[in-house]
Amino acid sequence: MRVTAQELAILLDAKIEGNPKAIVNKLVKIEEADRDSLCFIANPKYEHYAETTHAGVLVVSENSLLKNKNGTTFLRVKDPYNSFAILLEKFSTESTAIKRGIEQPSFIHESANIHPTAYIGAFSYIGSNVTVGEGVKVYPNCYIGDSVSIEKNSTISAGVKIHRDSLLGERCIIHSGVVIGSDGFGFAPQKDGSFIKVPQTGNVKIGNDVEIGANTVIDRATLGSTLIKDGAKLDNLVQIAHNVEVGSHSVIAAQAGVSGSTKLGKHVMVGGQAGFVGHIQIADGVKINAQSGVSKSIENPGASISGSPAEPFRQHYKNIAHTRKIGELMDRIEKLEKILSKN
Repeated sequence: MRVTAQELAILLDAKIEGNPKAIVNKLVKIEEADRDSLCFIANPKYEHYAETTHAGVLVVSENSLLKNKNGTTFLRVKDPYNSFAILLEKFSTESTAIKRGIEQPSFIHESANIHPTAYIGAFSYIGSNVTVGEGVKVYPNCYIGDSVSIEKNSTISAGVKIHRDSLLGERCIIHSGVVIGSDGFGFAPQKDGSFIKVPQTGNVKIGNDVEIGANTVIDRATLGSTLIKDGAKLDNLVQIAHNVEVGSHSVIAAQAGVSGSTKLGKHVMVGGQAGFVGHIQIADGVKINAQSGVSKSIENPGASISGSPAEPFRQHYKNIAHTRKIGELMDRIEKLEKILSKN
């Protein structure tokens, strides 16, 4: 892909410093750049590379004090990282062949409705009454169970399993190894100490623009629906239990687990390895630090929470500071006890 600085400036709404006719054909790390390269700097730690880079075009913040050197053309933008995301999308789209049609061998039930522009990879199974919408891509070795619906322009990576009745919105990205709609963890204890399985009769509903990382599992509801709402982003290896609700534009990092019937509000941020008990509610905009154990509802919107059991962020680190002084305090107490014992 060959593109000029002028074309990139229009795409990014950027101000040009240098040659608007400069041509680049690849997007690379600034450390590896040559004259054909397009690079960006969003983190100040990398600004020193601007002194020596030979990149053809460099995207920087409009507030940066960096100057045009070595003939590099600068594109000044409001948000370099956001611009980088736009550039990655453009370059990856240009370099990826458009896939359509049904590869063989694969199984497509006669009642399935597959849009003519969709792609079904080899060795995939498409069950009865499945709907695969416009521009959807289902890569090889996927299982799409009965009555599943996948709306337009969603991508299902290789090896995904989507069980019966699950509903996926538009422009979703589901990475390899994801399981959607597996049974929730429901067992009723018996008098003899054994357990009987509680049937999981609900489904999973996933909104638009949701991305789900590799090997994440989302359980179907016991009754009703497990909900992943518009714009939510789940990292790799996340566990979402039955009847959980993840609010719109919330993000959950790797190895976090949310127990049954817990509800996360909008714009919630969850760090890696955090855990939630069941049947609690998390207010909008709450930030949960990594490895936190959330054992009760958080009702204050925008709160920052840390620790296990989780508590307000500042209180958590204040307690840690106090804990580090325990040894010193014990020494002081022993000295005082000796003084008092002599009196």
